[in-house]
Amino acid sequence: MKARRELSDQGFGVILLMPAFVFVGCLAIYPIFRVIWLSFFTQNLGTELAPQFSGITNYVRLLNDGHYFAALRTTVLFTAVAVSAELVLGIAAALLLNETFRGRGIARAAALVPWALPTAVLALAWKWVFNDQFGVFNDLLLRLHLIDRPIAWLGKPATAMFSLIFADVWKTTPFMTILLLAGLQNIPGELYEAGRIDGARAINCFRLITLPLLVPSIALALLFRTLQSFGIFDLPFVMTGGGPGGATETVGIYTYSTYLRYLDFGYGSAMIVGTTTVMAVIALLIYVPLSRTAEALGA
Repeated sequence: MKARRELSDQGFGVILLMPAFVFVGCLAIYPIFRVIWLSFFTQNLGTELAPQFSGITNYVRLLNDGHYFAALRTTVLFTAVAVSAELVLGIAAALLLNETFRGRGIARAAALVPWALPTAVLALAWKWVFNDQFGVFNDLLLRLHLIDRPIAWLGKPATAMFSLIFADVWKTTPFMTILLLAGLQNIPGELYEAGRIDGARAINCFRLITLPLLVPSIALALLFRTLQSFGIFDLPFVMTGGGPGGATETVGIYTYSTYLRYLDFGYGSAMIVGTTTVMAVIALLIYVPLSRTAEALGA
């Protein structure tokens, strides 16, 4: 009787979960398999409507596409620099917000504002800030006598990439800060008290206590932000459109152009599968060493 009741409860639970399974299947699982399936076909709405099976032709084309690898290098550069800066600034901000001071709650709430705002809106605002004619950034540098004439920040490859990274760091550092702050609050305060009793300085407490115990949070924050940054589209699309001369064209922008500008669904699907594979490899290269480090430190 008890076993029958437990079985009926499980069946009722499955029935309650079925709408969620159907929802996830329609919005997540089916598109994934659809993209993988389409990557083995040639379908370009500009030339033909019916998809034609082409095997691995799209993947061979991808491996020989210099344009794709140039966009991939740009994406890797953007991700490496932006996420590294966000990690350093995020740790500093998390340490500051973890201290006890008047107005700490307001400061924590205010720190989240850049991350909470829509990226497209912020990208447009930063585009105005870096404008060479009426931008605030040029005006500030001119007033400080750091430059003698306005600079077209979004008109040159090096400065355009700098502008993108600056805007991305400003927006997403709060996300990194929140994840690291959560890790800091899980560190027992008794460890710091014991360190102070032993005469350890603040820098030694950070190096011997905070940093080792923060490794799991750092791994999680790096993983999230690397995957998000690698798939970035809206920020460079609004600020530079991938220019000048393709200097800020990320994989996301190139894939978007292949899909919606050239309507090459088969090759665009192969690009998505290839990029996802690269992201999976990068995620493993980040997570595995850091997780082993955390295990070795006993965190």
